[in-house]
Amino acid sequence: MGATKTLVEAGKSAQTTVQALGYEQPYAGPQPQTPEAFQGGDMWATADVKTCNVEGPGLVVSQFQWSLAYEDGTLIEVTGLSGGDMPKPEYPMDKTLKPERCARGVIAFPVPGDKRPERLVYELESGEVVEWAVPKA
Repeated sequence: MGATKTLVEAGKSAQTTVQALGYEQPYAGPQPQTPEAFQGGDMWATADVKTCNVEGPGLVVSQFQWSLAYEDGTLIEVTGLSGGDMPKPEYPMDKTLKPERCARGVIAFPVPGDKRPERLVYELESGEVVEWAVPKA
């Protein structure tokens, strides 16, 4: 992880950089309430990520742009939970970044404790996708 990836949106003069700085499973900090069964996991994992608006109009960043992909094709998305006892500092939800501004924080995913994801995925609204390999435990 750690590699910065640059995205240039077709038809726009916009450039974004995204970086996956780390992945932790299980999350070792103060524990939020255990995920509910309908959320798809029995423990919390976190990804430490950073997004920068290098140039272009305001860039809206959200935890919903990030997901975990497993070898068997399973995808785990964020729950939309924030605040309270969720891991801090949280990556923002629906925050607009001006040019030359960045957002960094952790995103919590409800994951099955007996499996480890293969990739951390970031997807722009335009459908452009970048991925990072999740290191082995």
